Amino acid sequence: DAQEERLRAYCTMRGLAVVGTIRDEGVSAFKHLDKRPGGAELLRLVARGEAVHVVALKLDRLFRNAADALALTEAWNRQGVALHLVDMGGAAMDTASATGRMMLTMLAGFAEFERALISERTATALTFKRDKREAYAPTPYGYRRTGATLKPHKGELATVARIRAWAEAGEGFAAIARRLNADEVPTKRGGRWHA
Repeated sequence: DAQEERLRAYCTMRGLAVVGTIRDEGVSAFKHLDKRPGGAELLRLVARGEAVHVVALKLDRLFRNAADALALTEAWNRQGVALHLVDMGGAAMDTASATGRMMLTMLAGFAEFERALISERTATALTFKRDKREAYAPTPYGYRRTGATLKPHKGELATVARIRAWAEAGEGFAAIARRLNADEVPTKRGGRWHA
């Protein structure tokens, strides 16, 4: 609600009529815009010519991949559609000018760089925890969580060994899942096995 209020205030200040408010709450910006319900709606509005300005709080609300951001905004520029970013470190910017397009190019690169750094740090932290047998979510099959540590579970580790042996013998994941289900081997959460 606070973000929407800021966006509406920006539109009023710039003299832009709001034709729609689109929310993708709880949907990751890692997904391509066309794969998000709100993103697909936005693309339809622009494609039909119903919107000639796209106003977002920040670049990472729309994109995390620089190539996607640049390709889509370039297509929008050819259609005469400007992207406005309201909160760029206290200032707003839009792609209606050459300066705005240059800034977008730099910002898209930085957004992707930030995503890559977060991913690297997360992977490093999880690898460290796994190697030290420290608990992390979700608890991996073959282990039980005891406080902050992971303790081996012999029954599950025996299942892991069977899975590896079947895979090394050339069985596919679907066939392995069928065998585990036929043998009524429990999963971590008690459901069925899937490829």
